[in-house]
Amino acid sequence: MDQQVRPAAIIATMEELHGYFIEDLEPGMTAVYVRTVTETDIVQYSQISGDDNPLHVNEEFAKQTVFKGRIAHGMLTCGYISAVLGTKLPGPGCAYLNQNLNFRAPVRIGDTVQTRITIKEVEMETNKVVCEAVCSIGEKVVIDGTATLWVPNRRKKD
Repeated sequence: MDQQVRPAAIIATMEELHGYFIEDLEPGMTAVYVRTVTETDIVQYSQISGDDNPLHVNEEFAKQTVFKGRIAHGMLTCGYISAVLGTKLPGPGCAYLNQNLNFRAPVRIGDTVQTRITIKEVEMETNKVVCEAVCSIGEKVVIDGTATLWVPNRRKKD
């Protein structure tokens, strides 16, 4: 009689899923995410957010603006900052406290955006980390600013 072999259920532990702890961080650490903006990204972001501003979804309308064509939602591009913070540095387990942003230039379909996060300050007593965020297309900065995050510390085992 054939028996099916089934793998044991694998449950990830907090340590396996967690990103950096506050004790692991120091100023100067960096992480990068790169993504090329697609038509699908803009359409899906518009649907998810409810922001169907014709500047983003209607080429004929957008051609008549100062941008001379459609541009990506600024907050779509800001989502790349969140992607780095939430998945790479500090990574899973951190939480946003504050973010300020400067929108410097538009992002268009087909642009490849590089998002770089650099840790600027680590406040061990409050578990706060201040990061610089820069989104660029080639040498052109399209968004910059700072983000303040809460990052957990390691729990002491008894």
